[in-house]
Amino acid sequence: MFDAADAYDRHMGRYSGVLAAQVVGAALLAPGDRALDVGCGPGPLTRELVALLGAEQVAAVDPSPAFVAACRTRFPGARIEQAGAEALPFADAEFDAVLSQLVVNFMADAPAGVAEMKRVTRPGGRVVAAVWDYSAGMTMLRRFWDAAAATSPAGEAQDERNMRFATPLELTDLWSAAGLVGVAVQSALVTSGYEDFADLWRGFELGVGPAGAYTVSLALPDRDRLRDEYRRRLNVGDGPFELTARAWLVIGTR
Repeated sequence: MFDAADAYDRHMGRYSGVLAAQVVGAALLAPGDRALDVGCGPGPLTRELVALLGAEQVAAVDPSPAFVAACRTRFPGARIEQAGAEALPFADAEFDAVLSQLVVNFMADAPAGVAEMKRVTRPGGRVVAAVWDYSAGMTMLRRFWDAAAATSPAGEAQDERNMRFATPLELTDLWSAAGLVGVAVQSALVTSGYEDFADLWRGFELGVGPAGAYTVSLALPDRDRLRDEYRRRLNVGDGPFELTARAWLVIGTR
């Protein structure tokens, strides 16, 4: 039985742990800096920040009690709070950089969330976020939603490429509207390996994220059709394989 943190680690954590290094690199942090992870989940980005800066220099927030509990256990000494991006429990200009990984497009109010991220960043500090390229570059999810659309009309409607704030133009506009300057978007490419197709598919059946929620909502015959179509589109056999994933990194300065 997997808890929420373990399920995330098994599914999306294969990618987000590797992506975190590039997100942190874009923030241009130095020893002694203070950093905040917004929407930390079970902590892949928090882990990278703690390794670079030390736990006492790192704070993180997430609205999920399960993820907050996991982060507090994994990173003693860091300040971990239960909160959404739209109401951060920190003072103005408290951090040298504020980062958010794979969260901006899930915020209840993304403009308010980015405004809060800016507020708690010191003048001259960076606000950095990463969002998957759902339209083409995130292979695991792109092939999944293509398979879902082919096997059920509901699949197209729930496709994550329909979400707002997941393209370079939307992210540039969002950061600029918050009053951040020097806004730029760059790509980050990561790779994840799997033992076999079953290793990949188990992650969806744990219900993680929109794709996992869609999978577990299906009756078993429909789920089996989706699984078979997904495997066909990935064109993978019974042995090990790798998938690539591209994220968009948006960077701005207060």
